[in-house]
Amino acid sequence: MLQHSVLRICQFLLLALCIFASEDFDWTKNEMGSFQYGTFPSGFSWGAGSSAYQTEGAWDKDGKGKSIWDVFSHKRGKIHLNDTGDCSCEGYHKIKDDIALMKDMKLNHYLFSISWPRILPSGIKNDYINDKGIEHYDNLINMLLENRITPIVTLYHWDLPQVLEEKYGGWQNASMVNFFNDFANLCFERFGNRVKYWITFNNPWSVAVEGYETGEHAPGLKMRGTGAYNAAHNIIKAHAKVWHTYNAQWRNKQKGMVGISLSADWGEPVDITNQRDIEAAERYVQFYFGWFATPLFHGDYPQIMKDYIGRKSAQQGLSSSRLPTFSPHEKSYVRGTCDFLGISHFTTSYITLKNFPSNHANSYFTDHDLAELVDPQWPDPGSEWLYSVPLGFRRLLSFVKTQYGDPVIYVTGNGVSEKMMCTELCDDWRMQYLRDYINEMLKAVKDGVNVKGYTAWSLLDKFEWDEGYSERFGLHYVDFGSKNKPRYPKASVQYYKRIISSNGFPNQREIESWKRKALETCTSSNQLLAAARRKSKENKAHADMPKVWPVHDEV
Repeated sequence: MLQHSVLRICQFLLLALCIFASEDFDWTKNEMGSFQYGTFPSGFSWGAGSSAYQTEGAWDKDGKGKSIWDVFSHKRGKIHLNDTGDCSCEGYHKIKDDIALMKDMKLNHYLFSISWPRILPSGIKNDYINDKGIEHYDNLINMLLENRITPIVTLYHWDLPQVLEEKYGGWQNASMVNFFNDFANLCFERFGNRVKYWITFNNPWSVAVEGYETGEHAPGLKMRGTGAYNAAHNIIKAHAKVWHTYNAQWRNKQKGMVGISLSADWGEPVDITNQRDIEAAERYVQFYFGWFATPLFHGDYPQIMKDYIGRKSAQQGLSSSRLPTFSPHEKSYVRGTCDFLGISHFTTSYITLKNFPSNHANSYFTDHDLAELVDPQWPDPGSEWLYSVPLGFRRLLSFVKTQYGDPVIYVTGNGVSEKMMCTELCDDWRMQYLRDYINEMLKAVKDGVNVKGYTAWSLLDKFEWDEGYSERFGLHYVDFGSKNKPRYPKASVQYYKRIISSNGFPNQREIESWKRKALETCTSSNQLLAAARRKSKENKAHADMPKVWPVHDEV
């Protein structure tokens, strides 16, 4: 007990030293600069990612319980074209095939999530443990390790057991903290002897805002002005409890690490000489990223969030802020609970001041008094929210270094989609995106940011939440129209392989050849895909032909 207390005191002292040593972030330095040649440090880890609901399929197989996404996607009108993740990529049945893809790419790590209801169908450990679910993840982890691929495991990527939503109100209820801790503890017990990198939550911003504020995502609730803040509060406490459980019960035996993955779009001031725009951009980042990062590193919500939400709550006649508060004990408990910080980053917006009147309806989106803008010249090949703005990546990583005491960072998701009927696999826009964003990450590393690994998002095309299958993030194309869901490598697979094998960008001549060679290799994949489609159409046409039965004369 004394040893544990001394360890915590040392952690807090180190954290304090980092805080005082950190610099102020310079909002006026936003030049992208020229392409930088060079390589990443030895031991830098390259990988790709996925999540359970988006790829596994088998939604009701082998004893799995329902998740909130099973129920939400089955409601008509919630998902584009009423798609569901019932089958998705059939990843549950294709472990060997997918690991072969990873091995071919020479990935160092694979980031995936464990489906809570596949392990605990009701969400509650004391009710029932599904051995078939345990067996599935045992096999996946063992096969990864046999192929020298490090598993990085996310405990929660949005698929809450439906029973917990129905009985308790999901993340609105503080009882989720203990239920989630029991689930995490079971995973540590069963898999922790082989898994050394744990992520508690992936993108809790989306869980809170899109699940409980806008209702765009499961469970589809529109509790404007309060739902997101309450959900986030419980998620932060759940993360901290799981970290403490691992620290107290498993760390000495298993020697692993526990972190969190925060999604972080960057906000760039419209005018870097305008103080109001700078302040609005900082509010954007604090309301998005700092909402979760600041409690875990500094013990409380960002002051700007407390000020703005508190003031607007008072103007609306409320006796207390709509933003929950941490008690002194809770502040101490949540602070310092990240062994590493996962960052998932895709895009950037321009930010400017926009005042919303106090009589405006309660909303997370009106609480921070800002507007998001985009430059029409920014490339936007896919999702309506995703523009290619590479300089924002370096800016974000630099911000994290200065604000949070230079933490160990793993990039847990970065990639681009296409929103089209994909008819060919030569995804030159994705290669350009990877080149530009990874190069900005390299510049950040050269600046001294402590980035240890990068995860391309994603290994496969997959179910994209409320957008169904209309958007494709995968390095590998998945033919969802085929029963077997075959995978075909896009040109970006070859391009990313060369970045991995070179550990960066060694020289201009070599890099210029990468794209040309990658586009050459995708031609054969296109031919295979076209042939498979022709055969599928022929089979369908044959199946749809009217049956002609022989006519026999009466006897």
